[in-house]
Amino acid sequence: MPNPTTEPTSALDKKDRVADLDHRPRVLLGKMGLDGHDRGVKLIARALRDSGVHVIYSGLWQKPRSLAISARDEDADLIACSMMSNSHLVLVPLLIDECAKVGRPDMIVNVGGIIPQEDVPTLIDKGVHRIFHTGTSMDQLVESVREATHPYGALPTDHATARLARAISLAHAGRATDAPRRRPARVVGITGSPGAGKSTLVASMASEAVRRGRRIAVVAFDPMSPITSGALLGDRLRVDFNAVDENVFYRSLAIVGEDYRSLPDIIELIGGAGFDTLIVETVGAGQNDVAIREHVDATAVVVVPGMGDAVQMDKAGILEIADVFVVNKADFAGESKLVRELLDIAGGRAIYETIATQGKGVVELLEGLL
Repeated sequence: MPNPTTEPTSALDKKDRVADLDHRPRVLLGKMGLDGHDRGVKLIARALRDSGVHVIYSGLWQKPRSLAISARDEDADLIACSMMSNSHLVLVPLLIDECAKVGRPDMIVNVGGIIPQEDVPTLIDKGVHRIFHTGTSMDQLVESVREATHPYGALPTDHATARLARAISLAHAGRATDAPRRRPARVVGITGSPGAGKSTLVASMASEAVRRGRRIAVVAFDPMSPITSGALLGDRLRVDFNAVDENVFYRSLAIVGEDYRSLPDIIELIGGAGFDTLIVETVGAGQNDVAIREHVDATAVVVVPGMGDAVQMDKAGILEIADVFVVNKADFAGESKLVRELLDIAGGRAIYETIATQGKGVVELLEGLL
């Protein structure tokens, strides 16, 4: 008989296991405390995605408050947090308290990891919904997600940001909402090919905006699986929510192709909630992915050294929609050649050079766009 403490967790075949629910479950995966290992969380993320779930991965070393803010803004059905640092009796109750403080006292919290059996009653008394130990099967995890996903209804709170997050969920699902609407003063689109560093660039821009005393909203689109309709939404892990706190409203959404049909409503909902600045990050875009231009005031196309020669760039329709160009990863070989080739086709449009991972060039880009 297999030893549940040593046998690897079994994988699941790709199959939509949640299609019958009111909406696609949105699960926030989080690692609190000093635990720096994420292999297990990534395995779980892929298994849930392959079961039709929309999985939001928030990264390592999260504080209870940052996880609570993320779950609220993402309108998660469930926080699934992993604990490996023997601090569960402190951090998990803090997480539940923070969820209430940021406007989601109803948030369901499940905990997994190395949890001693004698600590289970204490965690349940503090408000934890379910606790999973080593050896839990992927089928059990999927079932726990199904159990936590309830039809959208009235929130037990008047918190403005929590209500905005729910309104976005309804709009993206094509359902009516009576939330206030107003277009933000500035809506900027960030697009470019996969791997160009868009998410890191957006995170750096948002952090710089906060340092300048601004509140900013970000909507980041990721691709939806054509097989299961699941999605892995990992863009927000580039933002240090431990630092920016509530000054950045960040929402991840999944779409097929360039299906931005809900974006006009979402833009107006964000403006109606009081945000004057919105950044929209597209899915990784190809040469013909140009639909974002119809929805924003300005479009920044992110390119990187090695993307192709001048002829390749000239035929790329995505470059035609650029109001500004961003040469990211400007420390890579070929940067000067890329800038020279862009100058040939830019027609006077601004070219910014950035190293998003280091924050270089971000101030100038932010000033140029906003």
